[in-house]
Amino acid sequence: MKKLKDIAKITAGYPFRGTIKTVPNSLVIAIQMKDVSVENGINWSNCTRTVLLGKKTPTWLQANDILFTTRGMKNYAVHIDTSVNSYQAVPSPHFLVIQSTSPDVSSDYLAWALNQTACQRYFQRSSEGSLTKSIRREVLEQCLIQVPPLAEQQRIMRIQSTIAKENTILNQLIDNNNKLMATIANKITTGRKL
Repeated sequence: MKKLKDIAKITAGYPFRGTIKTVPNSLVIAIQMKDVSVENGINWSNCTRTVLLGKKTPTWLQANDILFTTRGMKNYAVHIDTSVNSYQAVPSPHFLVIQSTSPDVSSDYLAWALNQTACQRYFQRSSEGSLTKSIRREVLEQCLIQVPPLAEQQRIMRIQSTIAKENTILNQLIDNNNKLMATIANKITTGRKL
């Protein structure tokens, strides 16, 4: 087991002040909580195009960075794939950015590990706030990560990828079945033959 701070660098999201203003055709994209999910990663087409008005020099997101949500009832990690190379992207302040600094830890495995039960229990116990729960950077840095050999990490990620593809197919089948049943119901209510 290793503390996250010993195998990764953790930085804060971009310090936007107030509402993130939409600027059509801007090359800069702001990633907000609404744009991210564990299941689907980052919905790039939903991200807000904007300009950065603050004094801080932006640190652009790169492939293999990990976004970690610091606010809400569930704190989770999302691995950033090569899609980010098409954008100049910064995360909102509700994220911490994690970058693996150890050659022994792959970033996709690290994101996966942060979403597993042991880490999730730690985040639930360590979250602060009465109305809106949040995780401080210092708490995230102390999170313990099991680090198996790289070959095992890669095997775990291949299994995860296969399961994700199966889930996508299953969800498509469920959606198709629901559409079929809606079509049947529509035909029955309008008096048409099946």
